[in-house]
Amino acid sequence: MAEAERIIGTPDIPDASGAGPEQSEERAPADGSGANEAGSSVAERPKGKRRITVLFAVAAFAYALDLVSKLIVVAKLEHHAPIEVIGDWLKLEAIRNPGAAFGFGEAFTVIFTVIAAAVIVVIARLARKLYSVPWAVALGLLLGGALGNLTDRIFRSPGVFEGAVVDFVAPKDFAVFNLADSAIVCGGILIVLLSFRGLDPDGTVHKD
Repeated sequence: MAEAERIIGTPDIPDASGAGPEQSEERAPADGSGANEAGSSVAERPKGKRRITVLFAVAAFAYALDLVSKLIVVAKLEHHAPIEVIGDWLKLEAIRNPGAAFGFGEAFTVIFTVIAAAVIVVIARLARKLYSVPWAVALGLLLGGALGNLTDRIFRSPGVFEGAVVDFVAPKDFAVFNLADSAIVCGGILIVLLSFRGLDPDGTVHKD
């Protein structure tokens, strides 16, 4: 888990004595405040409770939306003809997918289950260092999506940790997916954008 945190790049929160000179020169607060006389700046840590609340609120919303949509699809659409939403370009079609997102890797169901569980644990550990609302939204989307598909892996047939995920969004000439997959992809894209902008999960901004 520590290696996963290192790869994501979440820095540790400094203690009450403040960051050292080297840290002060490398990082600046997101709002540009806190500059000292030498021209360098130290990021002041805002209270993290609101950020953690955002993370779990987004995760709960994404998870609930995915769970409800799958319940409806299984009850109303499975074993029925696909529903055309936009002609042949977009259909709703119930598919049981034992593989990863978008139907890849059907032979590694158990491995994908373990990966999803590991992602959830890593995000939960990163939450204690989270001081950025955009990062809270991104990680919340990842967490909600991972929980949604993990629920299928555990509770759906053919068995625990081998369950097939319910997919139902079927664009033309593309893999069938679900709302959990969409949340994971959107969260990943947002993380890439935040990284390019130099914004860290602790609310500081890189000065490269």
